[in-house]
Parts: sequence; C-alpha cells; structure tokens
Amino acid sequence: MQITINNLNKVYKNGNHAIKNIELEIPSGMFGLLGPNGAGKSTLMRILVTLMKPSSGQVKVDGLDLLKNRRQIRSMLGYLPQDFSFFSKLKTYEFLDYAARLAGMKSASKRRQAVDQMLEEVGLFEARDRNANKLSGGMKRRLGIAQALINEPKIIIVDEPTTGLDPEERIRFRNLLSTISTTDVIIILSTHIVGDISSTCHNMALLNKGQLAFAGSPEELVKQAEGSVWLIKATEAEYLEINEKFPVISTIPAEGGWEIQVVADEINGYYGEQIEPNLEHAYVHFMENKLNQWSNS
Repeated sequence: MQITINNLNKVYKNGNHAIKNIELEIPSGMFGLLGPNGAGKSTLMRILVTLMKPSSGQVKVDGLDLLKNRRQIRSMLGYLPQDFSFFSKLKTYEFLDYAARLAGMKSASKRRQAVDQMLEEVGLFEARDRNANKLSGGMKRRLGIAQALINEPKIIIVDEPTTGLDPEERIRFRNLLSTISTTDVIIILSTHIVGDISSTCHNMALLNKGQLAFAGSPEELVKQAEGSVWLIKATEAEYLEINEKFPVISTIPAEGGWEIQVVADEINGYYGEQIEPNLEHAYVHFMENKLNQWSNS
C-alpha cells in the first residue's frame, strides 16, 4: 500500500497557493505530516480524502488515480477531520451505527457487532448510551477515530487529532493508532504537535507555506540538529537575555538560577554544554535555520 503524490497544487481564486508542487511518497505504516498552522496540511488531507479537488497534479493510491477512481478510493478511506462534530440527538452507539451505514455496512447484525467491538477498542463501551455531544473532549476524539475505523479502512487520515486533549488522552490516542498500524494500512497523522510524530511515526514530511520542506525519517531530521542544542546554566540576570537571543525549548528552575535548553549554533559565552537533540529540537532548528535560508534563496 502506497500513496504517490506528483506535482500537486491547490490555488484558490484569490491566487493563494495553499499547496505548491508537492512531490511525496507515503508508505504503509504511521506517517507524520508536520508543520505550523497554515502550512497546507489540512488542504492536503482534504485532497487525499476526495473532499477537495487539486488545481493540478496527480495522486495515486495503490496505483489508482485519485480523480478517476474516487468511489473506489473512498471505500478504502477512514477520516477524522480537525473540526469533527456530532448530530446532537444521537447516542454514542447510534452515531457509530450511522457511520457504519455510511461506510457501506448493510447488515444490521454485522453493524451491531462491529459497533460494539469498536466501542470496546476505543474504551467507550460504558458510554454507549450517552449522547455523543455530551462526551468529554478526549472521548469525542476517541469516538471520532472509531467512526474512521469502523469499515476497516486501508488508509486512515487524522487531522490534528490531539489538539485540546490532556497528556493522558494524547498518549491513549497515539497508542490506539499504533495498535492498528500494520504493513498493509497507511495512517497519516497531520499535526503541529511534535510529540505526536516522534512517538509513533517511522516516516514524516514537513510542510511550510504550502511547500514540502523535508521528507524522510524523524531520525534524519534529528541528525540535522546535532551540535546545535545546548543546555545552559543561567543566572537570574541572564535568563531574560537568553530568552531574547535564542529559540528556547524548555526552562527548568535550578539552584541559583535556571537550566535552559536552546537551539543555536553558538551560545556566545554563556555557560552550557551540547546535548543530544530530539525531534522537537530538530523541528525548531529546521524552522529557524533551514527554512529561513530556503525562503530567502
């Protein structure tokens, strides 16, 4: 299973390029799509799930053309949009049953079995008779992924799935996606939260201003930040200076001052040591350096 994107563009009537000349291959497994708000991630997602037509370019899903084989590709899709909402009068199990019917499940008994099994898997069986719009934020996102998975799709696309969730719900959500990630299923996780990518995805792409800035493994992106991440031991007087001069990743109170992680090629005389970068460091490093060079070239 593979998605191949060639020279994909979406231009709005006002001339704004939402995405521009995207060339990308998305293999089976968990694939992270990372970028700041407004980078073009949601536009690309909407094209991939056939809700929006591109201005030009081609997308092939396992050899099928996205524009010519829309119905066949739609039957392979599960989608959780960022602005996922519910019919206010439907109970949790009724909503999921409705989603199963939309996905093409005609047999009532098969739907009942699939609905109960999916509610168990996402931890919502106890809330099956509760109105869907009365669920907590985390439970709503779990119901959202349940409706995306109900027809056992080969391609699952989730857009900003953990925004607004507490840390426990975010971990639960990521673990749920990881358990269904197999060699014959593509899961695309579109997010601006770096931790969602680093803990789950073997491959990723970084979008910025509608263009593809990076494609590869998280490890490859991290490697680019080696030698540019520092742990500075700062006094109270230095604290504000450092925040003004460098991109700060974290700040921890320490005896007599602060321990501050920054991304920089040099720390200009402050007392600190280089540390191993993680994906969050690498993302900030890339956005601060590579993208500035790229946009000015």
